Amino acid sequence: MLDSDKLGKVREHLLLYEHPLLAFSARENHGTIEVLIDLKNSTVPVHTYQFQIHPRDLDRPQFAWNFQRQLYDALHDYFIEMFTRTPQDRTVPPDPESPQRSENPK
Repeated sequence: MLDSDKLGKVREHLLLYEHPLLAFSARENHGTIEVLIDLKNSTVPVHTYQFQIHPRDLDRPQFAWNFQRQLYDALHDYFIEMFTRTPQDRTVPPDPESPQRSENPK
């Protein structure tokens, strides 16, 4: 299968997925196909998520199922990477709605 055929195959499969928040695309990069996931209409700066599909995976009979699993795993990772703070962060900003604590409690 030619590289352009492989890219076409991935793009065909991406057309089967439609999401109100995300845009999907694919490109060739050094012998692999990269799938890109972008947030549509973002009002905050969010990176483009990328994952690679190796040529050997494109030739497997179960490509469609493996692709779906890989895409869903990537979506999970992408949304997790969007967190700006988690419970593991050491610093927690003050809650603007909580009453101010006195520095010298009585």
